[in-house]
Amino acid sequence: MSSLIAEVSGFVDDIGSTLGALSGDGRDAHRQEALIEASNLVGAIIDSDGRQADAELDAFLDAIGPRLQPPLIVTAARLREGGMLDGRRTWLGSPSVLFDLLVRADARDGERRSHRYYAGTLRLAHLTAALDLVPSTEEIAAIDRFRTMLLQAMDAAGINRPGQPASGPAGPIPGVPGVPNAPRPGTPPTAATADAPAITVDVQLPPERGIDDLLAELDELVGLDNVKAEVRRLTSLLQVQRLREERGLPTIEASKHLVFSGNPGTGKTTVARLLSQIYRAVGVVSKGHLVETDRSKLVAGYVGQTALKTQQTLEASLGGMLLIDEAYALARGGENDFGREAIDTLVKFMEDHRDDLAIVAAGYTEEMNTFIDTNPGLKSRFTRTINFADYTTDELVLIFLKLGEKHQYTCSDDALARVQQLIDGEPRTRGFGNARFVRNLFETAVAHQAMRIAPLTDPTDEHLTTFTAADIVPVDN
Repeated sequence: MSSLIAEVSGFVDDIGSTLGALSGDGRDAHRQEALIEASNLVGAIIDSDGRQADAELDAFLDAIGPRLQPPLIVTAARLREGGMLDGRRTWLGSPSVLFDLLVRADARDGERRSHRYYAGTLRLAHLTAALDLVPSTEEIAAIDRFRTMLLQAMDAAGINRPGQPASGPAGPIPGVPGVPNAPRPGTPPTAATADAPAITVDVQLPPERGIDDLLAELDELVGLDNVKAEVRRLTSLLQVQRLREERGLPTIEASKHLVFSGNPGTGKTTVARLLSQIYRAVGVVSKGHLVETDRSKLVAGYVGQTALKTQQTLEASLGGMLLIDEAYALARGGENDFGREAIDTLVKFMEDHRDDLAIVAAGYTEEMNTFIDTNPGLKSRFTRTINFADYTTDELVLIFLKLGEKHQYTCSDDALARVQQLIDGEPRTRGFGNARFVRNLFETAVAHQAMRIAPLTDPTDEHLTTFTAADIVPVDN
């Protein structure tokens, strides 16, 4: 409760001062408006699941009640009976007058007052959710909707989101799952196991990035709406648990291990790489690197060697995240297959190092369900599955265009129509390549365009950077 009191006080000071500077009335002139904003937000989060527990109402009364004009001095029971917070959840659905004022001012003069509001309200929202030992799914979902609403209001006003550059393009190009971006300065390469007896990971870590920066990059990915929502909700849950731990409150252990199910090329590796850094940012792991592996790099052909290979890979992953591609392959081959030894080693290591390791098991949906059922230790640890749906034709066309942006290629109208035709005509059967298919289509177009313009003695920049319909051919041609 004392933490909420301090956070409300800090929010009122910060936003009150911001409003005072904007209006020219002085830093203390608008403190009451800032307090009403905090009251509405805290009340809305408390009301979002309809429970309004005594501990939540007591915290509201302690943090906000005495500061209101006139002061609100009642018991939690009387507050509930009076229905003061009933329906307050609807406040989260649209920008408040105060936030709209800050957004319009930022759009006019290029300042970032709305970013201060965004950061302050999300801190308040998470701290309010942390009043419960286990934040309800409705509370976490409400915070996610509130965050999305704030960001959409900034987008509509032409203000770059928190975590994006203050000027210039709104985000890195292309932000395309399955297509590697240029590494950020200091970012170590992802590590993959090999046949060598030892596995090492570059100990140089990427610069720590804030949650807003990482979530902004997640938001920029094409499609994946369900995946993004799941990652945001998981992030909020972990932030809330971290807040409780920092304040000496009881916590429950939230599993960090995940199943990513879906076809190839749907962004599983890209999201895992971001999630490993998100885990670092919220203090779940210490390093935030990603190690990628599969059966061929875990399972050996001799008795006793599989456990060693798997152990080395897991040790390389400590402090970060291990992504096991086609994880279900470990369970194939019967009871005497060495893959079972890898699974047993995996389960024991997860138990022994539960505080500083996250594992993502990835693969086709049906096979992943079977894989988790092969070992009780897996089933009890992989309790959350995120499904990566196939991209729509429009999303795949956008991925193609973003690849072009990154490499300075554009499409003529007939080329763009041909891209859409080929993507739309590709059978969406099991194993459809999604973004990988589009990357192959793009690289094929580059090759055909090069052959087309090679005979030209003095090609123009337009020749060099424009695809025509003749360049857009099926991948296997």
